[in-house]
Amino acid sequence: MKVLISPTSLEEAEAVLVGGADIIDIKNPAEGSLGASFPWVIRGVADLVRGRPVTLSATLGDLPYKPGTAALAALGAIQAGARYIKAGLYGTRDFGEALEVMTAVARSCREADAASLPVAAGYADYRRFGGLDPLTVVRVAKDSGAALVMLDTAIKDGTSLFDALSEGEIAGFLAAARGAGLATALAGSLRAGHLGTLGRLGVDIVGIRGAVCRQGDRLTRIEAGLVKDFVALARMPVAA
Repeated sequence: MKVLISPTSLEEAEAVLVGGADIIDIKNPAEGSLGASFPWVIRGVADLVRGRPVTLSATLGDLPYKPGTAALAALGAIQAGARYIKAGLYGTRDFGEALEVMTAVARSCREADAASLPVAAGYADYRRFGGLDPLTVVRVAKDSGAALVMLDTAIKDGTSLFDALSEGEIAGFLAAARGAGLATALAGSLRAGHLGTLGRLGVDIVGIRGAVCRQGDRLTRIEAGLVKDFVALARMPVAA
């Protein structure tokens, strides 16, 4: 199980790098759950991690139904140095709209850098705002040519992925994704106490921020020591 951590600045990215995370995911929480950062921030982190055993990811935002905007954002993230390109399918109202947005993102990734990895990101708390259900997100990811499908939470009020979905629903999402040949990621106010269940469920990537911030508050600063502790727990063998 790989660990993805979402810093907002070069200084936080350094802490994530020192702590040993597998994926540094640049985002801007001020613009939403998957808020997009700035090209110069992504570029600065790309320079920082060049030659290091870590992969750079960037979020494109909690996207509306605007495929052209999404495609252009993906191109910008790739040119700034990101490899995982995460598109939040927030404002798409149905399968058709989401597929159009994600297909545009995947094409932009494919044409700009064949090694880039487009990520279709849905929201576990979709019921709270009328979003797409997780299995629809899997269908969108598969049909658009995405490399990975992810669930996060849109509303950051302390409720987690496991508050939004039952363990059975999460297992069903992961099984559908694996059946479609997709890698998987889960996020959404996850803590160290969730790692045992996540490992048993067999998710490929766990994404966090608040769990490695001071006092567990995602709006404060990431600390290298907390990153190191979380990564060490994630590396432990899954209990039978």
